[in-house]
Amino acid sequence: MESTGQTRYKDIKFILFITLLLNWLVAFAKIFYGIYTNCMSMTADGFHSLTDGASNIIGLVGIAIASKPIDKDHPYGHKKYETFASLSIAGLLSVVCFNLIRGSINRFLNPAAAITEVDYKSFIIMIATMTVNVLVMRYELKKGKELKSDFLVSDALHTKSDIFTSLSVLTALAAIKLGYPIFDPIAAIIISFFIAHAAYGIIKEGSQVLCDTAVIDDNKIKNIVLSINGVEACHKIRSRGRPDDIHLDLHVQINPETHIDKAHEISNSIETTIKINIKEITDVVVHMEPLEKK
Repeated sequence: MESTGQTRYKDIKFILFITLLLNWLVAFAKIFYGIYTNCMSMTADGFHSLTDGASNIIGLVGIAIASKPIDKDHPYGHKKYETFASLSIAGLLSVVCFNLIRGSINRFLNPAAAITEVDYKSFIIMIATMTVNVLVMRYELKKGKELKSDFLVSDALHTKSDIFTSLSVLTALAAIKLGYPIFDPIAAIIISFFIAHAAYGIIKEGSQVLCDTAVIDDNKIKNIVLSINGVEACHKIRSRGRPDDIHLDLHVQINPETHIDKAHEISNSIETTIKINIKEITDVVVHMEPLEKK
């Protein structure tokens, strides 16, 4: 019988595989028609879409490692590899952002490189592929939140950046059709800032997990612990980990005359009660100590 964790990782792998196929479909459609019509902007956007597929492959590898069980070298499991993999997406977004800005500057310096061939099929291809991206992004973001997957959420933000990039291409196509090719590089620079913001958000969330930033409010834990019979005080509360894999340790003070068997019973009750109330907590370490008399 599969554990909840194994089922979760199977679901994430399935979502990534479906997303990979759709991203490749979108990418090759834009690349093929872009080359066919000599549309540089569409072709570039197609290669940008390929980075979505690359991130899906990175995710499949990262999830495969993260799903491994606890072993001697990894007593806390491998789940942070999923967070680590999500940071690679931020790297891909940074590269895309840099290339967009560089390409826009080159377009300003070399107006002759502007798109010269635009037809109604170009708009149809861009709108169709952008619609697919919107559906993929919303589905992946929804599932990422349901499964508490850093990678799926990060990958959804990556796909969202592709949508903004496609909007810049549509704007460029419309502007060129109206005789204003200068709007192409301007739109691309604006979109690059959206992509940079998405990369920053991924790096911020990932670094908080990897740097063991506190995950839960201490008062929430204290209220749960103090409701248990036998507990006199609670302090030195520390939490860390991913949203779906939180590790908690705390110090609990009890009556100094409490027998060790009773103290052990209270400790087990604390761990059980915390895990029932906050299901994302997977590990609780309780340090029992006598209440100091004033």
